[in-house]
Amino acid sequence: VNAIEVFLVRDLVDNPAFVTSAGSPGIYRGLPSQVLRTVQRVNVGGRPLNDPTAIASEWVADDDYIFVGNLAKNCSYFSGRLNYDDNIGAFQNFVPDLVYKTCKEVDLTNNQTSNSANITWHFNVSKNARHLVRVHFCDIISPSPNVFKFNLFIYGRFSQNINPYEYTVQTAVPFYYDFVVDSGDSDFISISVVTLDGSLEKIAYLNGLEIMEFITEPGLELGGSEPKKKPVLFIITGSVVGVFVICSLIVVFLLCKKRIKRKPFETMASYGTLPFGGASPYVGISTKSVNPPPVPNLNLKLKMPFAEIIEATSNFEAKLLVGEGGFGKVYKGTLRNGLKVAVKRSESKHGQGLPEFQTEVMVLSKIRHRHLVSLIGYCDEGSEMILVYEFMEKGTLRDHLYNLSGNPERSSALSLLTWKQRLEICMGAAKGLHYLHTGSQGGIIHRDVKSTNILLDEQYVAKVADFGLSKSGLPGPDEFSTGIKGSFGYLDPEYFRCLQFTEKSDVYSFGVVLLEVLCARPAIISSNRKEEINLAEWGLFWLKKGELEKIIDPSVAGQINPNSLRKFSEMVEKCLKPNGVDRPTMLDICWDLEYTLQLEQTAVRREPHEDSTIDASLNMSSRPFQRLPSNNLPIEKDDVPMVRDDGSDTTASGVFSQLRIDGGR
Repeated sequence: VNAIEVFLVRDLVDNPAFVTSAGSPGIYRGLPSQVLRTVQRVNVGGRPLNDPTAIASEWVADDDYIFVGNLAKNCSYFSGRLNYDDNIGAFQNFVPDLVYKTCKEVDLTNNQTSNSANITWHFNVSKNARHLVRVHFCDIISPSPNVFKFNLFIYGRFSQNINPYEYTVQTAVPFYYDFVVDSGDSDFISISVVTLDGSLEKIAYLNGLEIMEFITEPGLELGGSEPKKKPVLFIITGSVVGVFVICSLIVVFLLCKKRIKRKPFETMASYGTLPFGGASPYVGISTKSVNPPPVPNLNLKLKMPFAEIIEATSNFEAKLLVGEGGFGKVYKGTLRNGLKVAVKRSESKHGQGLPEFQTEVMVLSKIRHRHLVSLIGYCDEGSEMILVYEFMEKGTLRDHLYNLSGNPERSSALSLLTWKQRLEICMGAAKGLHYLHTGSQGGIIHRDVKSTNILLDEQYVAKVADFGLSKSGLPGPDEFSTGIKGSFGYLDPEYFRCLQFTEKSDVYSFGVVLLEVLCARPAIISSNRKEEINLAEWGLFWLKKGELEKIIDPSVAGQINPNSLRKFSEMVEKCLKPNGVDRPTMLDICWDLEYTLQLEQTAVRREPHEDSTIDASLNMSSRPFQRLPSNNLPIEKDDVPMVRDDGSDTTASGVFSQLRIDGGR
């Protein structure tokens, strides 16, 4: 070592803003007593510098650190005189003048319409360390003072309004802001300048930035004096008092623990919002249980840093918003490895909290099936609750059956499903539900089966999603429910009588989905005809008359073989039986769908006038069907490929879900 440079950082504020990697704000106390080491000095919008006349002499250019820079441009070099003001701004000769005479600004000269255009930089730092971040500003681009304001963001969450003329009426006055930033699990710090929404002048800029890491090794202290020898009496007294306090705390802890065990656990299910892509609201009253469920252990292998999620979603950019459900908003994102994901971010207004989040992570990390959604990761940094799933390209089943949004452009962009495709999708969803009912520990009842919770990948392979109302096993003797949970139009009528959900409740809901697939209409509609409002009642009405073909989706009416339609109709009628004991299991439905598909594939096609579905009788007989042993049924309990008709392998990928084991949303 030839030399070590140590100097005081000028004008350190004792209480700067404290920011976590989750964007949580606070106040940091004791900054002037800290020892710091320089990590980055960046000359934004300029060239690398080595100015021996300045204390902070060496600076690098910012181009290698830009993360979002499509609207960034270097401003023109300022050749005028800087107006240093020691009372409100930076000190001369601490930072080179050239740092303040160049900058990078948001370029909106091409008539962009963005309300909040931004430039974002990512700077590599140590994980789980605190850093002093000093951002330098000098308005060298305004023709006159006091014409604009803008925002500075850290990690895309914490914001600071930047007003260059809060304390001065001159242009070209250097000033800076200090922040103490905790990197947490992130290995970089994200800094953004963003134009202010509603501002007439869309201007945002940055001149320079310094990042200094706190040195926390033992033995590095500023100030202080030799410790004084404490009298022996004080040491003995302190030891006795310490032992007494510890014993008292142990006794109090044991008493509180005993009292908590005796206290009944009570939760209140709040009224929810419309589910992601759904058409029916949830209803909730309350749920009580004598013994509360234990707090689950999260799967740490799936934990993702918040900074990675910010990067994947471009800081939760509005144009990447794809939906909003009972848990929060859903964004489309892309991970560093190129994988497309759906990112579900919790918001307090949606009424779900930490227990639901923990339960979903715990359960979805254990469930794996090619027809159920799979969890890729989660984030619980600070106050964040974020779930990450693989993105499903084709959206929901409902989107391909009918359009409730009234958007003709969206309708034309979605393909119409053939009858064969619809049967394959129903079969995939049935296999997923069968695995839920039988393949998991104790079995899981979905409790919210509907067309918006059946998602399709790029190959139209179906996956059951959104487990927000799910429940494991049958209710125990110490638990009862006084709440109605589910979606209108899909609720099991037996549930209204006894408030008990079983696997057969999922079967009833699936029967409604089968009618949606056949008729291409919602489960509930507004109509002057009472019998037409509810799809299940409407379908059974025409089934009993033997004229179900009158309400079939016209786009597939000419495609369905009469035998296939007859078998499908029988299956719908069984699923919608008023008593659960009379309904089939999901395994039975898988068999029936398999047979229905075989009838469709092996049917000899005739001309429309010779073999029209409209003219088909629902009472036609079909060849006998002998059921094989259940272990020969091609229902996958593991996430393995399935061979399609064309001989190719298809794999399904997971998206979005919310899983709650012992409670409703």
